[in-house]
Amino acid sequence: MNFSKALAIITGGASGLGKAVAERIVAAGGKAAILDLQEAGAAVAERMGASFFRCDVAVESQVVAAIDAAGRALGGVNLLVNCAGVVGAGKLVGKDGPMTGEYFEKVVRINLIGTFLCDKTAAALMQANTPNEEGERGVIIHTASVAAFEGQIGQVAYSATKAGIAGMTLPIARELAKSGIRCVAIAPGIFMTPMLAGLPQDVQDSLGKQVPFPARLGKPEEFAQLVQSIVEIPTLNGETIRLDGAIRMAPR
Repeated sequence: MNFSKALAIITGGASGLGKAVAERIVAAGGKAAILDLQEAGAAVAERMGASFFRCDVAVESQVVAAIDAAGRALGGVNLLVNCAGVVGAGKLVGKDGPMTGEYFEKVVRINLIGTFLCDKTAAALMQANTPNEEGERGVIIHTASVAAFEGQIGQVAYSATKAGIAGMTLPIARELAKSGIRCVAIAPGIFMTPMLAGLPQDVQDSLGKQVPFPARLGKPEEFAQLVQSIVEIPTLNGETIRLDGAIRMAPR
């Protein structure tokens, strides 16, 4: 698919990885709509020349309304990039007692169910697209994590959601193949996000040194670059791609 012709919806696009993706799409000549809960999202979108729709991805009615509105604003949808999510840190049995079921469910609803809700709503719109010369109608991209494979202590809820996101990528790709819609997941390692940017420089450096090569934190622009490659290479489908500098996370 031609990246410059992307009509993209990016969840969590007001900051971090999602913001970098939206910026790259607009810079390439495509159109982007940001879905986010952050109040600053509207200003972020305006500065880069994107549209903004306030949306809680954990609420189905909001997802349907926002994606339908974004599709009208963009003149269609042929790319969905799911970046919305929460860290969801917490031990199964912490110093204050066992994790509550409500907390675990909240993380699952935002990260995993939120991705599913956006997928199915966007896919329904993509199916109506006119296929390109290779029969392609759209691309869905998930954001998993290396925590899906090497979850650390305190990541029980987060890892469960990211493993679920990786796990549903292939079934979705297989189901939507008949419609010419691809589905690929990216599993980032340690990236420079707003959360990490708030840490002291020595902590950032320490985290970066855990990466075999390059021994630094990943850049959101590199995540966005991989999104572009996925869009442009039609045989990338049904796969979870690690973007992690060969890091394998330790237990803690």
